[in-house]
Amino acid sequence: MTTPRLLNRLTFRQLQVFQAVHRQQSYSRAAEQLGLTQPAVSAQIRQLEQALGQPLFKYAGKTLHVLPAADALAASTQAIFGQVSRLQMALSDMAGTISGELNLAAVSTAQYVVPHMIARFRAHYPNIQVRLQVCNRSQALERLAARRDDLVIMAMVPEDDDNLVFMPILENELIPVVWPGHPLLAEQAPTLEDLAQHYLLMREAGSGVRTAFEQLAAEQDVSLAHTMELGTNEAIKQGVMAHLGVAILPRLAVKLELASGLLDELPLPGFPLRRSWCTVYPRDRFPTPVTELFLRFVRDRLGEFSAHFKAPARPIPDHGVVCLPISPS
Repeated sequence: MTTPRLLNRLTFRQLQVFQAVHRQQSYSRAAEQLGLTQPAVSAQIRQLEQALGQPLFKYAGKTLHVLPAADALAASTQAIFGQVSRLQMALSDMAGTISGELNLAAVSTAQYVVPHMIARFRAHYPNIQVRLQVCNRSQALERLAARRDDLVIMAMVPEDDDNLVFMPILENELIPVVWPGHPLLAEQAPTLEDLAQHYLLMREAGSGVRTAFEQLAAEQDVSLAHTMELGTNEAIKQGVMAHLGVAILPRLAVKLELASGLLDELPLPGFPLRRSWCTVYPRDRFPTPVTELFLRFVRDRLGEFSAHFKAPARPIPDHGVVCLPISPS
């Protein structure tokens, strides 16, 4: 097939539908994502296959298999859409308004820092629409594998995965917390084994905080025999304040409660556990111009963000954000 013939028969809509099917590896999920019916998705793929002269997908039972032509087309489609997005950014810049979308996913511990980054970013680029999905570490890894987001913000990035590009942004300290007056606070030199004699309030399996804590306990040969699983950091925090148990939590999650005397940090050997939150994306998924803009924005302000979160809790200074929709000119 000659190049002019291929150019004349391809459409952006076909490529958009193809990209959704390739990423979701499902016609039905792609249809749901695009707001189309499954027959409409099938028709677009069929027309694309006719234009290319090669099959892209095939079903074996209920499993959709991606064929080699689809992988080749996926790389080209990503490059095409990247160039179109850059063109849109350039035109927006000429018009004085940079616009676009940024889809972020963040592990639950990062929910205490990411909104501050988004607020400052939006103060500079108010026409960029930002979506944030909060999840646990296991879900973040699944989203990375499925390429569902422009960026994932997480700690404990898999060290053996060479396909991930990551940038450390802020330090995440995990500390033991107890209620004021807890008996361990009166001990001369409490240990992790002493803490483990009490009920430990923990996140669900797959949580980064739980994984880091369990790794430390295994290294110190401490059995975690008394645990109670609660679904969120906020529930665990409330549980500790209610004398339900003790916990390991991100310092930023309990910063206000520590400052107001509602919780106490228990000094233990090996703590605080230090992990870095990182921005992460698959190496084979080129960042969009908006993603590149956000990464550069965060990188240029790492010192500012670090100083803010290490300082005592206080209202942030005004940075020009007006929490109102932008009126069309």
